[in-house]
Amino acid sequence: MAVPARTCGASRPGPARTALPWPGRGPRPGPGARRPPSGPPRPLLLLLPPLLLLPLFAAPGASAYSFPQQHTMQHWARRLEQEIDGVMRIFGGVQQLREIYKDNRNLFEVQENEPQKLVEKVAGDIESLLDRKVQALKRLADAAENFQKAHRWQDNIKEEDILYYDAKADAELDDPESEDVERGSKASTLRLDFVEDSNFKNKVNYSYTAVQIPTDIYKGSTVILNELNWTEALENVFIENRRQDPTLLWQVFGSATGVTRYYPATPWRAPKKIDLYDVRRRPWYIQGASSPKDMVIIVDVSGSVSGLTLKLMKTSVCEMLDTLSDDDYVNVASFNEKAQPVSCFTHLVQANVRNKKVFKEAVQGMVAKGTTGYKAGFEYAFDQLQNSNITRANCNKMIMMFTDGGEDRVQDVFEKYNWPNRTVRVFTFSVGQHNYDVTPLQWMACANKGYYFEIPSIGAIRINTQEYLDVLGRPMVLAGKEAKQVQWTNVYEDALGLGLVVTGTLPVFNLTQDGPGEKKNQLILGVMGIDVALNDIKRLTPNYTLGANGYVFAIDLNGYVLLHPNLKPQTTNFREPVTLDFLDAELEDENKEEIRRSMIDGNKGHKQIRTLVKSLDERYVDEVMRNYTWVPIRSTNYSLGLVLPPYSTFYLQANLSDQILQVKYFEFLLPSSFESEGHVFIAPREYCKDLNASDNNTEFLKNFIELMEKVTPDSKQCNNFLLHNLILDTGITQQLVERVWRDQDLNTYSLLAVFAATDGGITRVFPNKAADDWTENPEPFNASFYRRSLDNHGYVFKPPHQDALLRPLELENDTVGILVSTAVELSLGGRTLRPAVVGVKLDLEAWAEKFKVLASNRTHQDQPQKQCGPSSHCEMDCEVNNEDLLCVLIDDGGFLVLSNQNHQWDQVGRFFSEVDANLMLALYNNSFYTRKESYDYQAACAPQPPGNLGAAPRGVFVPTIADFLNLAWWTSAAAWSLFQQLLYGLIYHSWFQADPAEAEGNPEARESSCVMKQTQYYFGSVNASYNAIIDCGNCSRLFHAQRLTNTNLLFVVAEKPLCSQCEGGRLLQKETHSDGPEQCELVQRPRYRRGPHICFDYNATEDTSDCGRGASFPPSLGVLVSLQLLLLLGLPPRPQPQVHAHASRRV
Repeated sequence: MAVPARTCGASRPGPARTALPWPGRGPRPGPGARRPPSGPPRPLLLLLPPLLLLPLFAAPGASAYSFPQQHTMQHWARRLEQEIDGVMRIFGGVQQLREIYKDNRNLFEVQENEPQKLVEKVAGDIESLLDRKVQALKRLADAAENFQKAHRWQDNIKEEDILYYDAKADAELDDPESEDVERGSKASTLRLDFVEDSNFKNKVNYSYTAVQIPTDIYKGSTVILNELNWTEALENVFIENRRQDPTLLWQVFGSATGVTRYYPATPWRAPKKIDLYDVRRRPWYIQGASSPKDMVIIVDVSGSVSGLTLKLMKTSVCEMLDTLSDDDYVNVASFNEKAQPVSCFTHLVQANVRNKKVFKEAVQGMVAKGTTGYKAGFEYAFDQLQNSNITRANCNKMIMMFTDGGEDRVQDVFEKYNWPNRTVRVFTFSVGQHNYDVTPLQWMACANKGYYFEIPSIGAIRINTQEYLDVLGRPMVLAGKEAKQVQWTNVYEDALGLGLVVTGTLPVFNLTQDGPGEKKNQLILGVMGIDVALNDIKRLTPNYTLGANGYVFAIDLNGYVLLHPNLKPQTTNFREPVTLDFLDAELEDENKEEIRRSMIDGNKGHKQIRTLVKSLDERYVDEVMRNYTWVPIRSTNYSLGLVLPPYSTFYLQANLSDQILQVKYFEFLLPSSFESEGHVFIAPREYCKDLNASDNNTEFLKNFIELMEKVTPDSKQCNNFLLHNLILDTGITQQLVERVWRDQDLNTYSLLAVFAATDGGITRVFPNKAADDWTENPEPFNASFYRRSLDNHGYVFKPPHQDALLRPLELENDTVGILVSTAVELSLGGRTLRPAVVGVKLDLEAWAEKFKVLASNRTHQDQPQKQCGPSSHCEMDCEVNNEDLLCVLIDDGGFLVLSNQNHQWDQVGRFFSEVDANLMLALYNNSFYTRKESYDYQAACAPQPPGNLGAAPRGVFVPTIADFLNLAWWTSAAAWSLFQQLLYGLIYHSWFQADPAEAEGNPEARESSCVMKQTQYYFGSVNASYNAIIDCGNCSRLFHAQRLTNTNLLFVVAEKPLCSQCEGGRLLQKETHSDGPEQCELVQRPRYRRGPHICFDYNATEDTSDCGRGASFPPSLGVLVSLQLLLLLGLPPRPQPQVHAHASRRV
């Protein structure tokens, strides 16, 4: 769509570029004369033919300035290029540093990174590490099955008969309202002493295990006490495992009854409110307890499902979704006379975090109306499961139906779709309190290898939406050894503070038989797990030999990264896995899609690609060459990749055998040498085991010097490679000071500092006083200027970072500078590498003045300004005519570097659209800049304050999930039923909105994970000098833009805007909160993935007779009324708590 006349800008920003509204779009001659602001409206230049767009002069006898000719501005550009190049040649010292390296050639060797050998070695090391954990897992699983088989069930077992360490005991003792404190049942709990262990990031006790039992399970029940009794024997196996492999971290047995026993013992992380942790809902347990699932959830929304019952259903569906992992597929539909999906998803979709979020939000919009039609619901579900044209799990198929009851058995539907093979399991859930006959619901489940559950109240939701996993585990148990395969999980946050981990899981089966000659038990006892910290895997990868821009990464069968330098979640929720796709960790393109697919398929490969990469500060995008090499990690579901820039094929390895030279170079690290040799920052690396880390580089250097006075660089406790390279680079950069910097007058060229940074970890800043204003990262590999200089040829300008919301720069004491850096490329024996970056720091104010002179008609600063006489015709320049002419240097990210406008100096470093939106938009529309948009799925955002809409009156007691659990709110289903309609009207909206993070006492509940949209700009396809016009009618602006050779700068000269009419759309660069890409569209083109290689969803010997039963006891109205009144008064009685476990758990 063409821009209408007298509107601003070439077009509004968007994916499609709008052509400028004149014939032809290429470079064009044609600046016109600028009218005085007070004169008559100037003619619309766009009405003239392009060939007639020549300079228009004022009437003879009057002085007039015209917009500069193209050749004039090209001349200014050349002067700028020459000035920058001259300063860098004198002070940068690139050539001199090359000579220094060659002069010291005997002090280092050039080593080669061989990608295939490297990646195979690392993959082998990771395989060996994980294999040791697998052996420990198998010992634990075998022992657990034998211990349980030998255990004799005790009906009369009591709490005082069992002695164990309750991990939550200390927290509960500190809580005077704790149920267990009031009951006085702590006699069976051990009190332990703990020691700090840095490996666990926790205080631990190596002699005992700890036990965690979910809050909604009664610790004194017979089932739980028997579970504690037989699992106690695992303690010795845990200890023996650690003796054989001291690197083992948490060893955990998660029981199907909800009991967690882990080693070594450590106190449970006490939440602020109620602890809702249940091991059966952890990602690693779900993955280990059953094969992948294809699940369709259908919800009865007929008119009879109203009030509390509908709320219970909504909450139940959300809890059910939380039992699914990324290996599973799901869809949710509601039904009455007809069935329809609750969301935009029309077929099964992967049960990842973002898809589940869509479902949970959609479920809240369900409304009850119409009549019940089970047939419509089941036919929809079976059609979904029979759709073979989509990606799905292709394993356990199941239908989960939530209803308040009904009489129809829909046998004809089952006969048509599911019988006689019964490949789809049906689970039915009777929700709420009612008097319907539940026999049809029981029959549906029993006739289709499923299970029937009742959810009369909120307290029954969590337990009854997860116990279907016991049924799915039957084929695994019956398969025996064939199903005993270790699986490795996605990355997730450890609940005990270990950080990001992966877990190896192995199911534990019940090997007992009910009697002589009887069929063996088909229950899964639980899942055994052993954690591996990601940091332990990272230690097996090469760190500093790959250079600043080389790295190792690993992905799983879902394409999620296990290792990647961009895997840095700002906040983690231990209830969900950390699922960052490889294509979201990097900037996606077709080449990376091919690499990802090949890795998921378990292939080896190598590919050199041209791709886009974000800078470390995420302000810039560079187009670079990268070499990708990948191999599978055997015996796992992971694949390992190596990424190397071409210039990182080789690296330097110092060989400082001369101890006298070591001492000499080391002295240049001493602060006493800084005044003459410049300040030295050293990268905070792990040079030696006993080196104390510190975020303060001065303190870290002090610790380093103190340690070096005790040990030598060849000490066995130190990393000799790192130490030798550090000391070598100390000496080499000192020679740069001696040969180049010391005898130069920086003030003559308006420089605040000169600097050099190296792969070895040295950053030397000269003079010493300049270090006071040095804000770059002391680790060169983590410094944006360093990494970008390696990836870009020529001089890379980096203005100070400014946020539009922050106050402008303070231009005092000449402390604000602009970094200009360039890589030092060595060629040694035909091998090319870039071991260092050098640069200068420009004085902003002085160079802004110099910029005006260079872009003017003066040849040097001392020459008088040329005056335009009464009868002469002059071209405007950036100095004399700075009130009419805007001249700027903008970097490749679109950030302002220099301006001839004094009032813009404090805006240096801002995105140029915040300075001159109209001009930046024109540059974008004329292809000087290209835009790249992406999403950051690891961001942290402040939580939104909850609204008051639909909230209950403050004077009314509103129970949350935590209150229900703490007060034993659900004393009986019938008691709650008596008051449900009364209370429902008061607390319609707020019952089930308890924030899980708050309920679980997440200390970081102040922030939550969110998606941020990022936008970066980089140079487009235009390289030549270019004149154009911004069409705003009588407010139109001429501008000229030209890239400066051998820099990342764009030189722009433009008329200043005459009126506010010339204000078009504003390009945005700032990161903004987003919902991410439209999930409904993404699921139509799902990314490639593969599920686990094995599936256990059928066994001919499975006994399906245990398929659920309803509760039946006649409640006493008088007793229930009394109980409920006591609860409402805040005086909860102490009912005998009940554990929710199948009767078949009794062995």
